[in-house]
Amino acid sequence: MTTRVFLGPTLPVAEAEKTLPTAEFFPPVSVGDVLRAVRAGCGTIVLVDGYFQGVPSVWHKEIMYALSLGVTVVGCSSMGALRAAELYRYGMQGYGRIFSAYKDGLYEDDDEVAVIHGDAESGYRPLSEPMVNIRYGLELARRAGVISGEVEERLVRRAKGVFYADRHWSRVMADAGVGETADRLRRFLRETDTNLKRADAIETLWRIANGELDECGGVEDFTFEETYSFLVLQESEGNC
Repeated sequence: MTTRVFLGPTLPVAEAEKTLPTAEFFPPVSVGDVLRAVRAGCGTIVLVDGYFQGVPSVWHKEIMYALSLGVTVVGCSSMGALRAAELYRYGMQGYGRIFSAYKDGLYEDDDEVAVIHGDAESGYRPLSEPMVNIRYGLELARRAGVISGEVEERLVRRAKGVFYADRHWSRVMADAGVGETADRLRRFLRETDTNLKRADAIETLWRIANGELDECGGVEDFTFEETYSFLVLQESEGNC
């Protein structure tokens, strides 16, 4: 049975293939894609990136349908981390720091992982910086003694107040002001990998490649019920 990975701006496919060469890679997930993957006989479905604005997002119901059939569904990094945090009780597996932060209630807003990005021809090149990466970069800088906790909190607060599509490190650095601390922070960020979404995706793909997915303990039993909306979706997707 095949593994299908839905991937976009978080990690280039060429890089992902090096970690999990046996998988099939598809564009960011949207409504109906999980049903199509089930119909295609996929044994493992991995959600990394997903559409949410202008394209209908993947439904919780179709993920639960896959889980009810014994399909392994894994999420991380972006839309996948969101859905895994919402559905881990029913058997969806999540990995990485971003999933854990959503699961534990440290993150609540979708805009923590949201980015704007280019089209397929551009490789879904990200055109903004996700809030989770900004938080991570500033956390690393504080731990390295580059900035104080007070500066970290101030910059996180200001970045959070910016519309997700307008978030960039340049904006954060503009808010950092001038002086020795700002110069040290700029230098640190140039020399440090702050892409937490990418790191979580690589970790998750590595786990799958090496057969190191966790056992799903404590999963709630559920009976999948085919609602009218789900039946309509099934019909539109070719009676999966």
